[in-house]
Amino acid sequence: MSIYLPIAGVSVNILVVMILGSAVGFLSGLFGVGGGFLMTPLLIFMGVPSAVAVGTQANQLVGASVSGAISHWRRGSIDVRMGLVLLGGGLVGSTIGVWIFGLLRKLGQLDLVISLLYVVVLGAVGSLMFAESLRSILRSRRHIVVRRRLHQHYWLHRLPLKMRFPKSRLYISAITPFTIGVLGGFIVAIMGVGGGFFMVPAMIYIVGMPTAVVIGTSLFQIVFVTASVTILQAITTQTVDILLSLLLLVGGVFGAQIGTRFGSKLRGDELRALLALLVLSVCLLLLAQLIRTPADMYSLSVGAHG
Repeated sequence: MSIYLPIAGVSVNILVVMILGSAVGFLSGLFGVGGGFLMTPLLIFMGVPSAVAVGTQANQLVGASVSGAISHWRRGSIDVRMGLVLLGGGLVGSTIGVWIFGLLRKLGQLDLVISLLYVVVLGAVGSLMFAESLRSILRSRRHIVVRRRLHQHYWLHRLPLKMRFPKSRLYISAITPFTIGVLGGFIVAIMGVGGGFFMVPAMIYIVGMPTAVVIGTSLFQIVFVTASVTILQAITTQTVDILLSLLLLVGGVFGAQIGTRFGSKLRGDELRALLALLVLSVCLLLLAQLIRTPADMYSLSVGAHG
């Protein structure tokens, strides 16, 4: 059964959209990444305009992330203090991102910028995560024990404004997670993703947080940052399709609960390897779309302001 989406200006199959929402929710609970890195390209492939896909996806992520965060809260796997620092940066980054989003839309370059950002960011993050997780899996199978500190020390850890994060067993500068939060919030606004695919590896490899705590903490801050982006996008760019968002949300809440249960049964390195493969797969699909010769060399379209 099809339904017309007034903001997107296209018709979609209700069942297909709800199944996609469930898949996004499953990924949110399994990896703590929100799943938007997959849903936004899929919506674009279905014919939904890029601007609407980004704005609506941020709204859908609120519900899916809330469901996953509640499950992690019950298990005690959320570092609230770290989450609040990340949230502060995320609100700053999302505000800047929404402003740039509106500017690119007026210039008519939004579709190209979104696709290029997906290819570059997903390719870089996915490659690094897959290489590291593969090394970790091979070491564990060969029973190689690598003695190392709780986390690696970089120059970032010598910055001022240090704080203690007992849940993560860290004593580091708040500037580092705040900056990561700013970048994550910017990515949410521009790409319509939860930012977890960037923040989870950054929090593990740069901040030094344990994998078990990272996922819940990522979902915790994603809830508030995506809610902020949704409000800003609805007010400034009018690209949030509530009807499409509700369909995605129904499936997303259900899928997040299942994903959280599956995630607790896998090791950290296995989770990172699976996430890396998903990220790289989406990157390759988008790259193929960019370099492929279009069926119609010329087309007519209506601008953002008619």
